[in-house]
Amino acid sequence: MATDLTSVVIVAADSGEDVAACVADVLASVAPVEIIVVDNDSRDGSIERLVANFSRRHDVRILYNATNVGFGAACNRGAAEARGDAVLFLNPDCRIAADTIARLRAVLDGATHLGVVGALQVDAQGRIDLASRRRDPLLVRALASASGLARFTPRWPALAGVDMPLPESLPEVEAVDAISGALMLLPRAVFEAVGGFDEGYFLHCEDLDLCRRVRDAGWGVACVDAVRVIHGKGGSSRRRPLFVAWHKHRGMWRWFAKHDPAARNPVLRAMVWCGIWATFVVCVPLRLLRLGRIARTP
Repeated sequence: MATDLTSVVIVAADSGEDVAACVADVLASVAPVEIIVVDNDSRDGSIERLVANFSRRHDVRILYNATNVGFGAACNRGAAEARGDAVLFLNPDCRIAADTIARLRAVLDGATHLGVVGALQVDAQGRIDLASRRRDPLLVRALASASGLARFTPRWPALAGVDMPLPESLPEVEAVDAISGALMLLPRAVFEAVGGFDEGYFLHCEDLDLCRRVRDAGWGVACVDAVRVIHGKGGSSRRRPLFVAWHKHRGMWRWFAKHDPAARNPVLRAMVWCGIWATFVVCVPLRLLRLGRIARTP
């Protein structure tokens, strides 16, 4: 294991030009890095172009999966090949600055109680993605968010929803329940101690699960609000909306069943299962409509 080396694991799945741009960003880092791209059976030519551009570099490796094994399983495979003492899981549609990794590592290395850190994610217009910093999606919080009661949180904290309201002034480092899986930095020892990603998730909610298990093991989770990263939001997912929606709802159910105390009540458990899959059925026509629009786009 190499001290002060950050192993950057990028999972690709028909990620288009994003994956090459992401690799170029990481290679421009001022911090020492190695890159491990794990390909989940891409067929859009993006990996072939990546090989053509970066095959001569010793610090870029590509691992091939014969099928799409899912995000968490691909991350675990990449981490198993890592040589660094810290592992950064980075989505190909994230754009980072040259000092992003160095700044995140400074926070992580300077606080031994932290087990995972992320950055504040924004879109191209600079709007903050609330998934960067959030609470565990417990049933009571999900209901508060869905019903609109969460807006009364300043007066009644018990009505807090899943999303954390943005304060007028964000701290440099903020303790949170969970961060987004689009960018997660962990000491390798912590990642191995908690057993990596739960491969029972295929896509979505595995980041929430990992953060919860890191906290349960005694470490903290933090969002480094002083560091901002542009997140393009699912370049490879837009053309497979039903596939993504199906696995998102599967992930929601798995997280609830594993971590929410409400799941111990058989009546609530049944109601939540029905609610999750009812929302999936309702979203199908909208997803099909979106797919049709994408198919008609030149």
